[in-house]
Amino acid sequence: MKKLFVYIIVSVVFFSCNQTPNTDYGETPTRGKIKIDVDESFKMLMDTQVFTFSALYKYAYITPYYKSEYDVITDFMNDSVRTIVTALKLTGNQEEYLKSRNIVPKTTHIATDALAFITNKDNPDSLILINKVKQLFTGVISEWSQINPKNKSGKIEVVFDSNKSANARYFKEKLNLTEFRPNCYNATTNDEVINYVEKNKNAIGIISVNWISENTDSISNNFLKRVRVIGLTSEYDPEGSYYYKPYAAYIADKSYPFTREIYMITRETFDGLGSGFIRFVAGEKGQRIVLKAGLVPATMPIRLVQLKEE
Repeated sequence: MKKLFVYIIVSVVFFSCNQTPNTDYGETPTRGKIKIDVDESFKMLMDTQVFTFSALYKYAYITPYYKSEYDVITDFMNDSVRTIVTALKLTGNQEEYLKSRNIVPKTTHIATDALAFITNKDNPDSLILINKVKQLFTGVISEWSQINPKNKSGKIEVVFDSNKSANARYFKEKLNLTEFRPNCYNATTNDEVINYVEKNKNAIGIISVNWISENTDSISNNFLKRVRVIGLTSEYDPEGSYYYKPYAAYIADKSYPFTREIYMITRETFDGLGSGFIRFVAGEKGQRIVLKAGLVPATMPIRLVQLKEE
Protein backbone atom coordinates (compact mmCIF):
# COMPACT_ATOMS: atom_id res chain seq x y z
CA MET A 1 0.00 0.00 0.00
CA LYS A 2 2.87 2.38 0.80
CA LYS A 3 4.47 1.69 -2.59
CA LEU A 4 1.13 2.26 -4.32
CA PHE A 5 0.63 5.53 -2.46
CA VAL A 6 4.11 6.78 -3.41
CA TYR A 7 3.49 5.82 -7.05
CA ILE A 8 0.21 7.79 -7.10
CA ILE A 9 1.87 10.88 -5.59
CA VAL A 10 4.76 10.75 -8.09
CA SER A 11 2.33 10.29 -10.97
CA VAL A 12 0.24 13.27 -9.88
CA VAL A 13 3.32 15.49 -9.56
CA PHE A 14 4.65 14.38 -12.96
CA PHE A 15 1.26 14.94 -14.61
CA SER A 16 0.92 18.39 -13.05
CA CYS A 17 4.39 19.47 -14.18
CA ASN A 18 3.56 18.59 -17.76
CA GLN A 19 0.31 20.52 -17.99
CA THR A 20 0.14 23.53 -20.31
CA PRO A 21 0.52 26.56 -18.01
CA ASN A 22 -2.07 28.47 -20.02
CA THR A 23 -4.78 26.06 -18.88
CA ASP A 24 -3.58 25.67 -15.29
CA TYR A 25 -3.30 29.30 -14.33
CA GLY A 26 -5.38 32.42 -14.81
CA GLU A 27 -4.71 35.23 -17.25
CA THR A 28 -1.74 37.50 -16.55
CA PRO A 29 -0.08 40.34 -18.49
CA THR A 30 2.01 37.76 -20.38
CA ARG A 31 -0.21 34.69 -20.37
CA GLY A 32 -3.68 33.89 -21.62
CA LYS A 33 -5.84 34.13 -24.71
CA ILE A 34 -7.60 37.27 -25.96
CA LYS A 35 -8.85 38.84 -29.16
CA ILE A 36 -8.35 42.51 -29.97
CA ASP A 37 -9.86 44.83 -32.57
CA VAL A 38 -7.46 46.85 -34.70
CA ASP A 39 -8.23 49.62 -37.16
CA GLU A 40 -7.37 48.06 -40.52
CA SER A 41 -5.13 51.04 -41.33
CA PHE A 42 -2.61 49.76 -38.79
CA LYS A 43 -2.50 46.11 -39.85
CA MET A 44 1.15 46.11 -40.94
CA LEU A 45 2.29 47.62 -37.64
CA MET A 46 0.18 45.42 -35.37
CA ASP A 47 0.96 42.19 -37.21
CA THR A 48 4.60 42.71 -36.26
CA GLN A 49 3.79 43.73 -32.68
CA VAL A 50 1.62 40.66 -32.08
CA PHE A 51 4.16 38.32 -33.69
CA THR A 52 7.03 39.68 -31.58
CA PHE A 53 5.07 39.66 -28.31
CA SER A 54 3.89 36.09 -28.92
CA ALA A 55 7.44 34.97 -29.69
CA LEU A 56 8.66 36.41 -26.38
CA TYR A 57 5.76 35.02 -24.32
CA LYS A 58 4.89 31.58 -25.63
CA TYR A 59 1.76 31.22 -23.51
CA ALA A 60 0.28 34.50 -24.75
CA TYR A 61 -2.26 34.08 -27.55
CA ILE A 62 -3.47 37.34 -29.10
CA THR A 63 -5.80 37.22 -32.11
CA PRO A 64 -6.18 40.58 -33.92
CA TYR A 65 -9.30 41.33 -35.93
CA TYR A 66 -8.84 44.08 -38.50
CA LYS A 67 -11.91 46.24 -39.01
CA SER A 68 -13.08 49.74 -39.86
CA GLU A 69 -12.80 52.39 -37.16
CA TYR A 70 -16.57 52.45 -36.70
CA ASP A 71 -16.72 48.69 -36.09
CA VAL A 72 -13.71 48.78 -33.74
CA ILE A 73 -15.33 51.39 -31.49
CA THR A 74 -18.72 49.65 -31.66
CA ASP A 75 -17.23 46.31 -30.57
CA PHE A 76 -15.41 48.00 -27.70
CA MET A 77 -18.50 49.74 -26.39
CA ASN A 78 -20.53 46.53 -26.70
CA ASP A 79 -17.92 44.59 -24.69
CA SER A 80 -17.11 42.31 -27.64
CA VAL A 81 -13.39 43.04 -27.11
CA ARG A 82 -11.43 44.42 -24.17
CA THR A 83 -8.58 46.03 -26.09
CA ILE A 84 -8.51 48.06 -29.32
CA VAL A 85 -6.05 49.95 -31.55
CA THR A 86 -7.50 53.11 -33.06
CA ALA A 87 -6.82 56.67 -34.17
CA LEU A 88 -9.91 57.87 -32.30
CA LYS A 89 -10.13 58.61 -28.60
CA LEU A 90 -13.32 57.80 -26.77
CA THR A 91 -15.74 60.67 -26.40
CA GLY A 92 -16.69 62.03 -22.99
CA ASN A 93 -20.11 60.40 -23.27
CA GLN A 94 -18.56 57.03 -24.09
CA GLU A 95 -16.22 57.25 -21.11
CA GLU A 96 -19.09 58.20 -18.80
CA TYR A 97 -21.16 55.29 -20.10
CA LEU A 98 -18.37 52.85 -19.27
CA LYS A 99 -17.73 54.40 -15.87
CA SER A 100 -21.41 54.02 -15.03
CA ARG A 101 -20.76 50.28 -15.39
CA ASN A 102 -17.68 50.41 -13.16
CA ILE A 103 -15.30 50.29 -16.11
CA VAL A 104 -12.51 52.88 -16.33
CA PRO A 105 -11.03 52.80 -19.86
CA LYS A 106 -7.27 53.39 -20.12
CA THR A 107 -5.92 55.12 -23.23
CA THR A 108 -2.25 54.90 -24.22
CA HIS A 109 -0.66 56.91 -27.03
CA ILE A 110 1.66 54.54 -28.90
CA ALA A 111 2.61 56.34 -32.15
CA THR A 112 2.05 59.20 -34.56
CA ASP A 113 0.93 58.16 -38.03
CA ALA A 114 0.56 59.99 -41.34
CA LEU A 115 -1.89 59.59 -44.20
CA ALA A 116 0.06 59.05 -47.40
CA PHE A 117 -1.15 60.07 -50.86
CA ILE A 118 -0.18 57.60 -53.57
CA THR A 119 -0.43 57.69 -57.37
CA ASN A 120 0.11 55.35 -60.27
CA LYS A 121 3.71 54.85 -61.39
CA ASP A 122 2.85 56.20 -64.86
CA ASN A 123 1.29 59.42 -63.56
CA PRO A 124 3.77 62.26 -64.23
CA ASP A 125 2.83 64.25 -61.11
CA SER A 126 4.22 63.32 -57.71
CA LEU A 127 4.25 66.79 -56.09
CA ILE A 128 1.07 68.68 -55.11
CA LEU A 129 0.49 71.95 -53.27
CA ILE A 130 -1.49 71.55 -50.05
CA ASN A 131 -4.08 74.07 -51.29
CA LYS A 132 -4.66 71.92 -54.38
CA VAL A 133 -5.37 68.95 -52.10
CA LYS A 134 -8.03 70.94 -50.24
CA GLN A 135 -9.59 72.04 -53.52
CA LEU A 136 -9.65 68.42 -54.65
CA PHE A 137 -11.83 67.41 -51.69
CA THR A 138 -14.16 70.38 -52.05
CA GLY A 139 -14.75 69.78 -55.77
CA VAL A 140 -12.92 72.86 -57.08
CA ILE A 141 -10.41 70.56 -58.77
CA SER A 142 -11.55 67.42 -60.58
CA GLU A 143 -9.01 66.98 -63.41
CA TRP A 144 -5.27 66.33 -63.37
CA SER A 145 -4.83 69.18 -65.85
CA GLN A 146 -5.97 71.58 -63.11
CA ILE A 147 -2.96 70.52 -61.07
CA ASN A 148 -0.57 70.42 -63.99
CA PRO A 149 -1.68 71.58 -67.48
CA LYS A 150 0.68 69.03 -69.03
CA ASN A 151 -0.91 66.10 -67.22
CA LYS A 152 -3.44 64.34 -69.50
CA SER A 153 -4.46 61.63 -67.03
CA GLY A 154 -8.06 62.88 -67.01
CA LYS A 155 -10.54 62.88 -64.14
CA ILE A 156 -9.05 62.45 -60.69
CA GLU A 157 -10.43 59.56 -58.63
CA VAL A 158 -9.75 59.78 -54.89
CA VAL A 159 -9.82 56.32 -53.30
CA PHE A 160 -10.27 55.56 -49.58
CA ASP A 161 -10.33 52.19 -47.87
CA SER A 162 -13.88 52.51 -46.50
CA ASN A 163 -16.48 55.16 -45.80
CA LYS A 164 -16.45 53.95 -42.14
CA SER A 165 -12.67 54.15 -41.85
CA ALA A 166 -10.45 56.42 -39.79
CA ASN A 167 -8.93 57.72 -43.03
CA ALA A 168 -12.25 59.00 -44.36
CA ARG A 169 -13.27 60.47 -40.98
CA TYR A 170 -9.93 62.27 -40.69
CA PHE A 171 -10.40 64.28 -43.89
CA LYS A 172 -14.02 65.08 -43.16
CA GLU A 173 -12.98 66.58 -39.83
CA LYS A 174 -9.79 68.16 -41.14
CA LEU A 175 -11.52 69.95 -44.02
CA ASN A 176 -14.94 70.46 -42.34
CA LEU A 177 -16.76 68.32 -44.88
CA THR A 178 -20.22 66.86 -44.32
CA GLU A 179 -19.80 64.48 -47.26
CA PHE A 180 -17.32 63.68 -50.00
CA ARG A 181 -17.67 64.77 -53.60
CA PRO A 182 -18.61 62.25 -56.33
CA ASN A 183 -14.94 61.95 -57.29
CA CYS A 184 -14.24 60.08 -54.01
CA TYR A 185 -14.60 56.30 -53.96
CA ASN A 186 -14.36 53.49 -51.43
CA ALA A 187 -12.31 50.34 -51.75
CA THR A 188 -12.46 47.70 -48.99
CA THR A 189 -9.03 47.79 -47.35
CA ASN A 190 -5.75 49.67 -47.59
CA ASP A 191 -4.21 47.01 -49.80
CA GLU A 192 -7.21 47.24 -52.13
CA VAL A 193 -6.54 50.97 -52.40
CA ILE A 194 -2.98 50.16 -53.46
CA ASN A 195 -4.26 47.60 -55.99
CA TYR A 196 -6.66 50.14 -57.50
CA VAL A 197 -4.06 52.89 -57.80
CA GLU A 198 -1.60 50.48 -59.37
CA LYS A 199 -4.09 49.72 -62.15
CA ASN A 200 -5.53 53.23 -62.71
CA LYS A 201 -3.35 56.08 -63.90
CA ASN A 202 -5.83 58.77 -62.86
CA ALA A 203 -6.29 57.63 -59.24
CA ILE A 204 -5.03 59.06 -55.95
CA GLY A 205 -5.09 56.65 -53.03
CA ILE A 206 -5.05 57.56 -49.34
CA ILE A 207 -3.56 55.05 -46.89
CA SER A 208 -1.69 54.86 -43.60
CA VAL A 209 2.05 55.27 -44.10
CA ASN A 210 2.86 51.98 -42.32
CA TRP A 211 1.68 50.16 -45.47
CA ILE A 212 4.43 51.64 -47.60
CA SER A 213 7.25 52.61 -45.24
CA GLU A 214 10.77 52.25 -46.57
CA ASN A 215 12.12 49.60 -44.23
CA THR A 216 13.28 46.00 -44.36
CA ASP A 217 9.75 44.57 -44.36
CA SER A 218 9.30 42.72 -47.65
CA ILE A 219 5.52 43.25 -47.80
CA SER A 220 5.53 47.04 -47.36
CA ASN A 221 8.48 47.35 -49.72
CA ASN A 222 6.55 45.35 -52.31
CA PHE A 223 3.64 47.78 -52.00
CA LEU A 224 6.04 50.72 -52.30
CA LYS A 225 7.43 49.37 -55.58
CA ARG A 226 3.94 49.30 -57.11
CA VAL A 227 2.89 52.92 -56.49
CA ARG A 228 4.44 56.36 -56.08
CA VAL A 229 4.22 58.45 -52.90
CA ILE A 230 3.19 62.08 -53.41
CA GLY A 231 5.09 64.95 -51.80
CA LEU A 232 3.01 67.79 -50.32
CA THR A 233 3.81 71.31 -49.21
CA SER A 234 3.50 72.18 -45.54
CA GLU A 235 0.45 73.90 -44.08
CA TYR A 236 2.87 76.46 -42.64
CA ASP A 237 4.13 77.31 -46.13
CA PRO A 238 1.37 76.15 -48.53
CA GLU A 239 2.81 77.83 -51.61
CA GLY A 240 6.39 77.01 -50.71
CA SER A 241 8.92 75.40 -52.99
CA TYR A 242 9.69 72.48 -50.65
CA TYR A 243 7.62 69.31 -50.70
CA TYR A 244 7.48 66.76 -47.90
CA LYS A 245 6.84 63.04 -48.09
CA PRO A 246 5.48 61.20 -45.04
CA TYR A 247 8.85 60.24 -43.56
CA ALA A 248 9.16 59.90 -39.79
CA ALA A 249 11.19 63.09 -39.34
CA TYR A 250 8.61 65.19 -41.23
CA ILE A 251 5.76 63.54 -39.35
CA ALA A 252 7.49 64.35 -36.06
CA ASP A 253 8.06 68.05 -36.78
CA LYS A 254 4.65 68.45 -38.50
CA SER A 255 6.16 69.53 -41.82
CA TYR A 256 4.06 66.83 -43.44
CA PRO A 257 0.49 68.18 -43.22
CA PHE A 258 -1.66 65.10 -42.54
CA THR A 259 -0.70 63.38 -39.28
CA ARG A 260 -2.67 61.73 -36.47
CA GLU A 261 -2.14 59.87 -33.20
CA ILE A 262 -2.56 56.12 -32.70
CA TYR A 263 -3.95 54.84 -29.40
CA MET A 264 -4.41 51.54 -27.63
CA ILE A 265 -7.43 51.49 -25.33
CA THR A 266 -8.37 48.81 -22.82
CA ARG A 267 -11.42 48.27 -20.64
CA GLU A 268 -9.83 45.53 -18.54
CA THR A 269 -10.76 45.71 -14.86
CA PHE A 270 -7.66 43.73 -13.91
CA ASP A 271 -4.03 43.49 -15.03
CA GLY A 272 -4.66 41.11 -17.92
CA LEU A 273 -3.07 40.18 -21.21
CA GLY A 274 -4.46 43.24 -22.97
CA SER A 275 -2.78 45.53 -20.44
CA GLY A 276 0.47 43.58 -20.75
CA PHE A 277 0.41 43.85 -24.53
CA ILE A 278 -0.16 47.61 -24.35
CA ARG A 279 2.82 48.00 -22.00
CA PHE A 280 4.94 46.01 -24.47
CA VAL A 281 3.93 48.18 -27.45
CA ALA A 282 4.52 51.37 -25.43
CA GLY A 283 7.85 50.02 -24.13
CA GLU A 284 11.29 49.98 -25.72
CA LYS A 285 10.86 46.89 -27.93
CA GLY A 286 7.42 47.91 -29.15
CA GLN A 287 8.51 51.48 -29.85
CA ARG A 288 11.42 50.24 -31.95
CA ILE A 289 8.89 48.31 -34.03
CA VAL A 290 6.89 51.53 -34.42
CA LEU A 291 9.99 53.34 -35.67
CA LYS A 292 10.83 50.54 -38.09
CA ALA A 293 7.28 50.77 -39.49
CA GLY A 294 7.96 54.36 -40.56
CA LEU A 295 5.88 55.95 -37.80
CA VAL A 296 6.89 58.23 -34.94
CA PRO A 297 7.16 56.45 -31.57
CA ALA A 298 5.28 58.00 -28.67
CA THR A 299 8.12 57.62 -26.18
CA MET A 300 11.31 57.60 -28.25
CA PRO A 301 12.79 60.76 -29.80
CA ILE A 302 13.33 61.10 -33.56
CA ARG A 303 16.74 62.38 -34.53
CA LEU A 304 16.65 65.14 -37.17
CA VAL A 305 19.83 65.51 -39.22
CA GLN A 306 20.21 68.57 -41.43
CA LEU A 307 22.68 68.34 -44.30
CA LYS A 308 24.21 71.55 -45.63
CA GLU A 309 25.82 72.04 -48.98
CA GLU A 310 29.35 73.37 -48.81
